[in-house]
Amino acid sequence: MMSRYKVIVNPVSGRGNGERAIPLIEQMLRGHGLHFDLVRTGHPWHAADLARQAVADGYDVVVAVGGDGTSNEVLNGLMWAQQERIGHAALGMLSVGRGNDFAYGMGVPRDLAAGCQVLAQGHRRTVDVGRATGGLYPQGRYFGNGVGIGFDAVVGFVALEMTRLSGFPSYIVATLKTVFLYYKAPLVCIEYDGQTLTMPALMVSIMNGRRLGGGFMMAPQAMVDDGLLDLCIAEQVSRARIFALIPHFMAGTQATQKPIRTGHTQRIVVTAVEGVLPAHADGETLCTEGQQLTVELLPRQIEVICQAPEAGL
Repeated sequence: MMSRYKVIVNPVSGRGNGERAIPLIEQMLRGHGLHFDLVRTGHPWHAADLARQAVADGYDVVVAVGGDGTSNEVLNGLMWAQQERIGHAALGMLSVGRGNDFAYGMGVPRDLAAGCQVLAQGHRRTVDVGRATGGLYPQGRYFGNGVGIGFDAVVGFVALEMTRLSGFPSYIVATLKTVFLYYKAPLVCIEYDGQTLTMPALMVSIMNGRRLGGGFMMAPQAMVDDGLLDLCIAEQVSRARIFALIPHFMAGTQATQKPIRTGHTQRIVVTAVEGVLPAHADGETLCTEGQQLTVELLPRQIEVICQAPEAGL
């Protein structure tokens, strides 16, 4: 039986890339002989509601067309449908956003033509899904790629305000700006795997995928189906040291540096002892002044349409 695809497009994603890409996406999906219905989102959380409804309507694959935020919303809608026992659908992604880190971590190519081909080939992989609880989401918000607390969350907030730059350049400039905005780390209590760390932490990255900000390899060895979150914790350091660390994050070699602590866990609790926690999940704001966040990994939750392993990334 032919799969039915619900294609959910965020038209404003990537500064309007979403809307501009629609004719090409429709042409390519038809060229591959796929049966699909396409719908545009109109407001925040619309993609999540549309995804949940698509499962109820019997679609086999729900495709997020946008950036990390659109994919995150569609993921949440698919997880709601499973929670409510409405049914299951696979997640597909086409990248037209700013960072596209979620898709990258799941093995979805950035190029639209390649992305459409992956959808047509239909290779599926069952992946883990994270859940962050606290801040604006006392009931929890699901994520596919990662949660950032501290410095990297502020970088994301700053990048969103940029009007001229997009993609990785916007995150580089935002990082440089953030060095001067956010260099006094909050004192935090970090609890995971039976240990408790109390320290001034500039950044706590909790990753399921590998990359943030379009090019910072926060967890270069992460696997999205190993049942574990990859941690990257940065101690308070000087501004000069932050600048020196940036190339390491781009190369994925930060674990060799003294202020960086890495680890793995299934669950972690981060509490602000002094100061507050700015945080994001898949680039979407969890809180700007949070007090406590609990992040856990739920193993093997949904199927993602991605490149077959032999194709590589």
